[in-house]
Amino acid sequence: MFIVKKDKNKIFSLPTQEIKPEQMKYVGSELALKILKYLSENPDYPSNVAKKLKVNEQKVYYHIRKLEKAGFIKISGREEHLGATAKIYEASNKSFFFKLKDLEETSKILQVKNKSRFLQEFINNGELNAQIIVGSPDPHGPERARSRDGYYGIDLALFLGTFLNYVPDLSVKLDTEVREEDLKNNLIIIGGPVINKVTERVNEHLPIMFKKDLGWSIYSKLSNKRYSDEEAGVIVKSQNPFNKNKKILLIAGKRYSGTRAAITAMLKHFDKVKEGNNYNKKIDAKVVLGLDLNSDGIVDDVEILE
Repeated sequence: MFIVKKDKNKIFSLPTQEIKPEQMKYVGSELALKILKYLSENPDYPSNVAKKLKVNEQKVYYHIRKLEKAGFIKISGREEHLGATAKIYEASNKSFFFKLKDLEETSKILQVKNKSRFLQEFINNGELNAQIIVGSPDPHGPERARSRDGYYGIDLALFLGTFLNYVPDLSVKLDTEVREEDLKNNLIIIGGPVINKVTERVNEHLPIMFKKDLGWSIYSKLSNKRYSDEEAGVIVKSQNPFNKNKKILLIAGKRYSGTRAAITAMLKHFDKVKEGNNYNKKIDAKVVLGLDLNSDGIVDDVEILE
C-alpha cells in the first residue's frame, strides 16, 4: 500500500502500513517518534541509536522493545559489537496510517500495474522485496575471478523498475559483502558460480545447474542435456535453500556473455521466460543461447533452448 501525492506534475510516493488506533500509544512520546524516524532512515543497533540521539541508552532499549512488539520496527540483521552480537533494527515501513472508516470503491485512483506471477515474491505491493547479489569486480574465490556480469544488472534493474511504484534504498550487494542473514531473504543473483560465490552455494539445489567437472557447463536435470556454449545462460526461479519460505531468482551464464544472454531474455522475451521449462511447465527454469544478430560481437538476442 502506498501514500501517493501529485504536486506540480510530479508524483511522490511512500510505502505505508496500516496500524490500529490502539497501537498509537507506542509512538505517543517524542522520544519514540524520534527513534522510529531515525530507524526509518538508518538501520542501527540500540546503543548507537542512543548515541546519535544523545539520550539514555536504557530509554532507547525500552522504546525499541515496545516499537518491535507493536510492529513499527523489526530486526534487519545482526553484527558483532563490543564482543557481543548486537541486533540491528529498522522501521518496518516508511510510513504508517490508521483508518477512521473502511475504504470506499473509487475509479479515480491510479491503475495498479499488472505484475507477473513469476515476479510476485520479489515485488510486493509495488516495492522490491529482494536482495540483489552480483559478483565482485575484484579478484576473489579460489580462481581469483573478476566479475564483468554486474554491469548487465543495470539493464535488469531498469526492467524490474517497470513493475515498481516505489524505488527503495539500494538493495544490491557484492557476493563478498553478503552475510548469512542476507541469504535468508528473497534473492536475485546475477552471474555464474566462478564469479559469484552465492551462485556457487545455491548451485547444487537448482533444477538447471553448472557442472564444475564439465568446465562449468550448464546441465539440466529436466532434460538431461548439457550446454557448453560460452553464450549459454540460465534463468531459474527456485526455493531459497537458506530459507524455505523465500525464493531465489538466478540469472547467470557460464561466462559473462551467457549472463548477458540470460538478461537479454528477461528484457526481450519475458513472456516466454515466465511460461516455465519446455520439459516441465511447472518449473520456472530456462536455458537460453545468446545470438549476435548484427555481427558486432555482442549478444543482442537469444534463442530459448528449453
